[in-house]
Amino acid sequence: MNVIAINGGPRKSWNTVTLLENALKGAESNDATTELIHLYDLDFKGCKSCFACKRKNNNCNGLCAINDELKDVLEKILKCDVLILGSPIYFGNVTGEMRSFMERLLFPNLSYNAGARSTFTSHIASAFIYSMNITENQMQQTNYEAIFEQYRNLLQIFNGPSETLISNDTLQFKDYSLYDASKFDGDHKARVKSEQFPLDCQKSFDFGSRITSKKKE
Repeated sequence: MNVIAINGGPRKSWNTVTLLENALKGAESNDATTELIHLYDLDFKGCKSCFACKRKNNNCNGLCAINDELKDVLEKILKCDVLILGSPIYFGNVTGEMRSFMERLLFPNLSYNAGARSTFTSHIASAFIYSMNITENQMQQTNYEAIFEQYRNLLQIFNGPSETLISNDTLQFKDYSLYDASKFDGDHKARVKSEQFPLDCQKSFDFGSRITSKKKE
C-alpha cells in the first residue's frame, strides 16, 4: 500500500503539514508506505497548453509531457494507492502552487473523447485537507463547499472515492501582537489551536487509517 501526501502550502511545520502528517500516521498504522512531498520545494509551472497528452497515439500514459522537477512526483502519484492533498486557503481558494500542480496532474488524465471522462485505467482513492483562517460558520456563509465539491469531483478522474477534511479558524501567527491583525483575537485563536485542532488532527489520522484499511480488503 503506497500513500502519497502533497503539501501545497509554503510552511513545513504548521497547520496543513501537521494535518497531512497525521493522515500519513493513520496510513502507517496499516503498514502503508508513505511519503510527504512539499510543492514549494519544487521548480515547476502549471499546464502550458501544449496538448501533447491529447494528441492521437501519444505515449504520455497520463503523465504530463513537461520535463521539470514535478515530473517524477507525478509519475509516483500515478502508481500510488492513495493520494492526500493539503492546502491552506489563500484569497478564497487553494494556493497557486497547488492549482498549478493539479493542472499538471489531472489534465493529462481527462478524456477529450465523447462518452468517457477519464483515461486513467487504475484506481486511486483520495482526500483533500484544507486549513483555513475563517470559522466554520463564515465558511458556510460564503459557500466554500462549492469549491471543495469542485476539487472532490476533479479528483474522481482517478476512478476512486474522494473525501474532504477541513480545519477552520486556524492559528496563523504564534504571537498576534506582532502583526497588524486587530480583527482577530489571538487568545481565541490559541484556544482553538489547543482544543479543536487536535480533534482535526485525529480526523486526519482516522481518514488515513480507514482508507488504507479499505484498500486492503
